[in-house]
Amino acid sequence: MSISVEYYSDNRRQEWDNFVKSAKNGHFMFYRDYMEYHADRFQDGSLMFYDGKNRLCALLPANISKRVLYTHQGLTFGGMLINDKATTEKVYNTFIALKKFLKDKNAVDKIIYKRLPDFYCSYPSQEDLYSLFLLDARLIKRDVTVAIDLEKPYSYQEMRKRTIKKALKSNLEIKEVLSLKAYWSLLTTVLKKQHDTEPVHSLDEIDFLKSKFPDNIKCYVAVLNEEVLAGTLIFETPLVAHAQYLANSERGREIGALDLTIDYLIKKIYFEKKFFNFGISTENDGRNLNLGLISQKEGFGARALVHDCYEVMIA
Repeated sequence: MSISVEYYSDNRRQEWDNFVKSAKNGHFMFYRDYMEYHADRFQDGSLMFYDGKNRLCALLPANISKRVLYTHQGLTFGGMLINDKATTEKVYNTFIALKKFLKDKNAVDKIIYKRLPDFYCSYPSQEDLYSLFLLDARLIKRDVTVAIDLEKPYSYQEMRKRTIKKALKSNLEIKEVLSLKAYWSLLTTVLKKQHDTEPVHSLDEIDFLKSKFPDNIKCYVAVLNEEVLAGTLIFETPLVAHAQYLANSERGREIGALDLTIDYLIKKIYFEKKFFNFGISTENDGRNLNLGLISQKEGFGARALVHDCYEVMIA
């Protein structure tokens, strides 16, 4: 089976985006408008794969740094994008073509392959896992995320129920906001105080991405007397609502503002999705589990799924 490989170029933007839309493991983060918001920080190494009839059959969002091809350092996850026509044999041959292409170009020494979690896929899509096994790929990182299966959710833990009941008495308003300025100010303050860090995205960056993907990036906040006390950013796909950048002020913690926000999103906004995902709760390449963080998420009935990352040597 003949597979040819080419680096992505700007004149193929529409072709790239059209394939992302049709991929069974696509995600809006793989559209070029999203990938290129931080193009100044990454050397793009994205690849396009064509079959013997010159039909686009796979994509690999990627960047190159210090002779390593990453999939992708600027994205939460990535991996080989394929459509419903991709068989196990064809995907394996695509990986073989990828290795040969990189070896012939003498471009990199290895691939760091960060998979898209399976619950984002619209149809079974583990062909890449089998290919990685055949290529003797080495598992180098495993993060734990937790998600609620909204078709059959578990009951909340009693602590979460009590906090939500308390918050309901506080006249909090949970609402979507179009302007992120007030929430980003709260988020930045909370992250600095609690973790001595900053949001990965600046306000300008997240505003730009939200303008490009208004149906996918949304912000919900808990407001009391016109003050934003808590909230979260949602990355929405057809199957998944992914809550990230959660923040709670001191006053918000006192009255349960964040718990009420999450409960509202689960029961009122995203109840028709397949999964409500809280994101990872691990550090140090997955070897340290943040018990406080994951226990809060599991208190809503979320349970573990993994983000895997593999190393594939080119030689």
